[in-house]
Amino acid sequence: MPLDILPMRTGGAAENMAADFLLLKRYPERGHARFRHYGWRSAAFTFGYSQKLEYVRSQLPPEEEGPFDLCRRATGGGVVDHREDWTYALVVPREHALCEVPAPESYRVVHECIADALAAMGENVVLKKEAAAEGEGLPTVCFERPERYDVIHLDTGAKIAGAAQKRAKEGMLFQGSIARATVSAGLDWDAFEMEFIGRLAKTMCAEAVETPWPDFAEHEVDGLTEQYSSTEWNAFR
Repeated sequence: MPLDILPMRTGGAAENMAADFLLLKRYPERGHARFRHYGWRSAAFTFGYSQKLEYVRSQLPPEEEGPFDLCRRATGGGVVDHREDWTYALVVPREHALCEVPAPESYRVVHECIADALAAMGENVVLKKEAAAEGEGLPTVCFERPERYDVIHLDTGAKIAGAAQKRAKEGMLFQGSIARATVSAGLDWDAFEMEFIGRLAKTMCAEAVETPWPDFAEHEVDGLTEQYSSTEWNAFR
């Protein structure tokens, strides 16, 4: 199976969320996995599909810290601050075995690749194996508390990497974030990306191939970006 490595792009929050969703729903190459690392045009926060906007707003920085984009994701999870993170999306087609395992297992597999890649770069990291203590709910702010199979710092226990998933008939969308401040300031992120992709490809029994950006229909791109920008989308819960 090919693992298509798509070009780096920078966009606003709605553009980025729309692009990830289109990679799941409209990718022209059936049976191909696809991966992209992307940036943010301005300060941005995203939040989980099931979260209530009123709660999300209570967790955001005060207005005096400056403007930022805000967008609901199609995936679950909590509030994510993208101002200083390394963001990626992985789409696994329905034909791949990773779509057949329970969500915690696919979470573990991808995060194990991140942990191994960071360790190869000299970072002191580990995969958190323990489940949340009884009575603890899932965190509503992503990097507030590590959960099972998050990547954490071995010494401090700080959460380094988290993610959220969406499964559909076309396959699985995996959106992940790495907090840059939790690793060494001098980390070579380009080298890390190569390490991460290499481990993903090996784990998935796939061949990583640099691939041009797909030619999505312009009306679909614009329409979905508009949807993700709308008050109706961000405030429907």
